[in-house]
Amino acid sequence: MPSPQFDNSYARMSPVFFSRLAPTPVSEPSLIRLNRPLAQALGMDAEWLASPAGISMLAGNSLPDSADPIATVYAGHQFGSYNPQLGDGRALLLGELVSPTGQRYDLQLKGSGPTPYSRGGDGRSPLGPVIREYIVSEAMAALGVPTTRALAAISTPDSVVRESLLPGAVFTRVASSHLRIGTVQFFAAQGNKEALEALVAYTLQRHYPEQSEAAVPALALLEQVIDRQAALVARWQQLGFIHGVMNTDNMLLCGETVDYGPCAFMDGYHPETVFSSIDHGGRYAYGNQPGIAHWNLAALAQALLPLIDPEPEQAAKLAQAAVDRFPVRFLAAHRDGLRQKLGLREWHEDDENLAADLLALLAQERSDFTLFFRRLAELAGPAPEGVADIFAMPDHLQDWLERWRTRLASDGGDEVERQQAMYRVNPAFIPRNHQVQRAIAAASDDSNFAPFHALVERLAEPWRFDPDDSDYALPPQPEEVVHRTFCGT
Repeated sequence: MPSPQFDNSYARMSPVFFSRLAPTPVSEPSLIRLNRPLAQALGMDAEWLASPAGISMLAGNSLPDSADPIATVYAGHQFGSYNPQLGDGRALLLGELVSPTGQRYDLQLKGSGPTPYSRGGDGRSPLGPVIREYIVSEAMAALGVPTTRALAAISTPDSVVRESLLPGAVFTRVASSHLRIGTVQFFAAQGNKEALEALVAYTLQRHYPEQSEAAVPALALLEQVIDRQAALVARWQQLGFIHGVMNTDNMLLCGETVDYGPCAFMDGYHPETVFSSIDHGGRYAYGNQPGIAHWNLAALAQALLPLIDPEPEQAAKLAQAAVDRFPVRFLAAHRDGLRQKLGLREWHEDDENLAADLLALLAQERSDFTLFFRRLAELAGPAPEGVADIFAMPDHLQDWLERWRTRLASDGGDEVERQQAMYRVNPAFIPRNHQVQRAIAAASDDSNFAPFHALVERLAEPWRFDPDDSDYALPPQPEEVVHRTFCGT
C-alpha cells in the first residue's frame, strides 16, 4: 500500500512565509473516521490511510519522506483589531497533494502540537472541536458550499487542558490552499514588498491562473477574491449559516469556508442571531456577514496598495473601485439564490418586496428557516407531502403564501420541474446545533461515536427527505437549544 506522495510548492517559497518543524507525537492514536470518498478523489490509498502506518501519519507521529511540514505565518484583524502576527498556532501543513484531475490541495493537521506561532498555547485540539469541524465542513460540502474538507479524525487518550481536562484529537483538513487575507496583511505591514509580490504571483498561479499574466497582478487578485467571497457569503446567507469568527485571518483567498470554530446554523430565523461565545457585541451576527466580508476585503485592498500603483492616490482609486464591486456581486448572487429558493424562473422588480416581506415575517416569529423553505418547495408542485408532519406553516404567513402562489402562476413553467429545482436548493437536513452537540457529548463523555457517524451519514444527502430520519430535521426542543458555540483554543 503506497503512502501519499506530496509535492510542496508553498514550502519551496522563501522561509519568511513559514517555519519548518515536525508535529509533536500523540500516544495511542486511534482512527475515529476516515473520509474514503475524499481520499479517493485526492488519489490517496484509503486502505493505507486506515492502516497503522496511515493512522500514524494522520496523528502526526510519523510522516512519509515526501512530507515537508510547515506552520505558516499570517496576521489579521480579529473583531476589528489588528494583530500583527498570528500564524498556525495548532496546525501544520504536511504537504500538498495533486489529485488525479490535476487540482492541488493542502493536507493540514490540526491539533498537532505547538508551533512558533502558538503564543503560549499548547497546539492541541480537544475532541469536541474536531467532531464539530468534521460534521459541519462535510455538511457544507454536501450542500454545495465551497469549503475546506475533513479527511480524517483521530482520537488520543492524551488530555487537553481547557476549563477542564478534555479528551484530545487530531483533525486532518483538506483545502485548495490555506492562504488568507491575513497572509497578505502580514507582509504588507512589514513593508516586505518582495515577499508581497511573490505571494501575489504564487496565489494567482495556484488559484487564478487565467489572471497570472494580468497587467496589474495585485489588482487582478483583489478582484478575483472579491468575486469569490461575494458568491460564498451569499451561499451562507441562503442556508442560514453563521461563521462566528469572520476575522481577516479566517477568509481564504481561494474562496473556501475555513475555520469551523463557533459556527452554527440558525434554527429560527432572525438577522441578529449570534452563537459565538466570544462575539459579545454581535459583530459577526448572521445579518452582518455581508458587511463584514466587505470590510475584510477593504483590508485586503489596503494591504495590496503598494503593488497596485506606485502613485498612492491612483492605487487607492483603483482599489476602491474593486472593493465597490462587492455589494453589486453579493446582491446579484443573493438575489439569484432567493429566486431559486422561491421557485421563480426570473427575478422581477416586485420580487424584492416579496422576499423582504417574507424575511420580516419569518423574523417576527423566529420561524424555522430551513423547514419553512423546504415546506415551500413541497407546496410548489404535485408532491406536497414531506416535512408537513413536523412543520406546519405559521398562520401569520398565510397572506404572504397567497401572494407567492399568485407570483408563481404569473411565472408559468412546469410545476414538476419547478418543485424539483426548489428541492435542490432547499435542504431538509442541516447540521443543527443540538444534534452536533449531542454527537460531541457522546464522543467526549462516553467515547461513543455512533451519533457522530450517523449524523455525518445523514447530512451527506441533505436534499433527500426520508420520514424515517425526520428526527434529524426537527428543530430543538426548548431544553435542547444551544445558545453558545465555542472555539477549540
